[in-house]
Amino acid sequence: MLEEFLPIIVLIVVIFIVGSVLLSFIPVGLWITAYFSGVKIGIFSLIGMRLRRVQPRKIVAPLIKATKAGLDLNTDKLEAHFLAGGDVNSVVDALIAAQRAEINLNFERAAAIDLAGRQVLEAVQVSVNPKVIETPKIAAVAKDGIEVMVRARVTVRANIERLVGGAGEETIIARVGEGIVTTVGSSETHKKVLENPDLISKTVLQKGLDAGTAYEILSIDIADVDIGRNIGAQLQMDQADADKRVAQAKAEERRAMAVAKEQEMKAEVQEMRAKVIEAEAEVPKALSKALREGNLGAMDYYNMKNVISDTTMREEISKINKDEAYKEDE
Repeated sequence: MLEEFLPIIVLIVVIFIVGSVLLSFIPVGLWITAYFSGVKIGIFSLIGMRLRRVQPRKIVAPLIKATKAGLDLNTDKLEAHFLAGGDVNSVVDALIAAQRAEINLNFERAAAIDLAGRQVLEAVQVSVNPKVIETPKIAAVAKDGIEVMVRARVTVRANIERLVGGAGEETIIARVGEGIVTTVGSSETHKKVLENPDLISKTVLQKGLDAGTAYEILSIDIADVDIGRNIGAQLQMDQADADKRVAQAKAEERRAMAVAKEQEMKAEVQEMRAKVIEAEAEVPKALSKALREGNLGAMDYYNMKNVISDTTMREEISKINKDEAYKEDE
């Protein structure tokens, strides 16, 4: 009995397996959803997506969304963007948001923005609802040498036309910082900056800092102004210290030269003394020779000794008188 129904059971199993494989390859459920959503897409188009290694749900779901929003899109554009590595769902959401906000944005530009690596939906949202970029504390020095620390809030709106190829938030922050440094640096005193912080925002806004960027600067508000170091005084102290070290080095050089000169003079004096001692040693020899040869008499010798003694005595008396005169002056 079982053998009679066995071929039928095998046939049913085979049909079930084949049907399951076909249903997994052919997205019939997705086709039915698209049909009842008003999206005209053939079952063979969905099969073609499978063959082109495109996930049908990532194309059909955004297409249904776009059709319900009244956008005129087709599967070819969406497939091309998907194959190029883009986010089809994000592009469609951005187009719907732009349509609701009455922003002129077509599919080609939205796809280009997405492929450029920017968040196209976020760009549309920032275009409708501007966002605030807060800069870090930027240090600048006024002409009086006082450091001023400024933090600003920049309100920007995305410029859809310049999103492709335009600079980002980092450029905005850098340009605002440059404008703050220029404005503070041109102020005569730091007090002027503290009294009129809006002068910074007005001057920076006049520079057209959003040129070439993906944003349009709406306002620049100074959030905080603090006083930092006295850079001018610090520089003067550093300069004075440097001048002091230079003067000390020059004085040390002069002292070394003076010591060397003194040593040289001492050496010359010692050499002269040695010559005098040598000459004095020759005097007794010359006297004895003169006495032997009769060129000098005994009386002449004694007279000479008396003259020498008298001269020595006069020098001693002169020294004593000088010492007494110095004591009286003191």
